[in-house]
Amino acid sequence: MKISELSQLTRVSVRSIRHYDNKGLLNAVRMENEYRDFDESAVHKVKAIQLYLKLGLTTDEIGTLFKGETADPDEYEFCEEMLATYQQKLSNVNHQIEALHELRSVLERQIDITKSKKITV
Repeated sequence: MKISELSQLTRVSVRSIRHYDNKGLLNAVRMENEYRDFDESAVHKVKAIQLYLKLGLTTDEIGTLFKGETADPDEYEFCEEMLATYQQKLSNVNHQIEALHELRSVLERQIDITKSKKITV
């Protein structure tokens, strides 16, 4: 199928699909006119890529997970590498949340200080 068809079926932009293909996440065959030709499995792969991106994985990390055959992320057999990737992402998210909580506290304190110094005329 053409890239435009894949885009319509997955509701993912042509630009993103090109990026995934360039990163080696999809296996398009180049036709004589240099157009990409995707098989039906590309629909499933694009949807899996989108889910992994929403989970915070990078395209490089997704590529590592795609070494074998691609299945829905909930259907994969247990894999130490996937578990480690998920745990690292969760750790990163938790650190970001802590940093945001600290930032919120600093901002709230600065707002309170600024309000207390406000001079009314």
